[in-house]
Amino acid sequence: MKRKWKVGILGATGTVGQRFIQLLERHPWFEVADIAASDRSAGKSYQQACPWKISGHMPVYVRKMKVKDCVPNLDCDLVFSGLPSSMAGEVETAFAQAGYAVLSNSKNHRMDEDVPLLVPEINSEHLGLLAIQQKNHHDRAGYIITNPNCSTMALVLALAPLDVAFGIEKIHVVTMQALSGAGYPGVASLDIIDNVIPYIADEEEKVETEPCKILGKFRDGKIMFADFKISAQCHRVNVLDGHLEAVSIALKQRPSLHQFIEALKSYRSLPQELELPSAPQFPVVHVEGLDRPQPRFDREVENGMATVVGRIRPCKVFDFKFDLLGHNTIRGAAGAAILNAELLVKQRLLMARS
Repeated sequence: MKRKWKVGILGATGTVGQRFIQLLERHPWFEVADIAASDRSAGKSYQQACPWKISGHMPVYVRKMKVKDCVPNLDCDLVFSGLPSSMAGEVETAFAQAGYAVLSNSKNHRMDEDVPLLVPEINSEHLGLLAIQQKNHHDRAGYIITNPNCSTMALVLALAPLDVAFGIEKIHVVTMQALSGAGYPGVASLDIIDNVIPYIADEEEKVETEPCKILGKFRDGKIMFADFKISAQCHRVNVLDGHLEAVSIALKQRPSLHQFIEALKSYRSLPQELELPSAPQFPVVHVEGLDRPQPRFDREVENGMATVVGRIRPCKVFDFKFDLLGHNTIRGAAGAAILNAELLVKQRLLMARS
């Protein structure tokens, strides 16, 4: 690679934006060339504008960079968007229309018919939607690609190998979601201390619909959604990072417990074959022990880019039940978008603008 690709970050001062800044500090393919945020931050240095709230220090390289407005005049080849949904839809569309590749974490465009809801280990063929998307929007040069919801991401990495090996009929999932998923300032302390909140706005709808698009098939220019059903119950818990999910699953073919575990442990896909820089060596990691996975101990497995699965056992109502864990701001957000961008580079779908 002759030079690094220049990237911009939209919503750079938010929780997801900060994680982009951190993960891209020494990235071998990408360098942060521009950062943008809301009007109240624009014009300030990043150090002045950003209340740094994630683990580790604010990287030196970004401290004196000027925060710009979220308008499509950034000096970069692609943009990573960590914008809140209240801003993301209009801003991301404007950047795509101006010729930028937009890799979004927001919900706004996830279910658009011509936008890939991309998980490189699962549905890289959905990138075929990009040409259709560009044609649908007057042959614009740019495009939008989205990540799943953070809970969906952890879930689908476990579902994909099971769907390939045995077929899925139905799923019930109960999520226990970390505070960082609510952003900053997030959930008020008096609401979450000594408490669990059994409601997160729009979350259950996302978890029940997004996996069917992700695991759907790309045929005749469209995504044919997977036909299994999901029932989700979502909760906010007093944990900083790491979404824990309790899953029960019914399968079209009934494997042995050993076959079930082996399907998860042995799963590899395109990012591993291509040796993408952010790809986990093992997308699904099986942990032993009656009390694992746990957020505090297991969220950093594979640098936070894997789904960790444990407590796999037969289910008297479905076929099997298990617990899984995903790092919600790494693989569930910024890390996912970076991996998507790496796949674009390898597939020669990224065009230089700068």
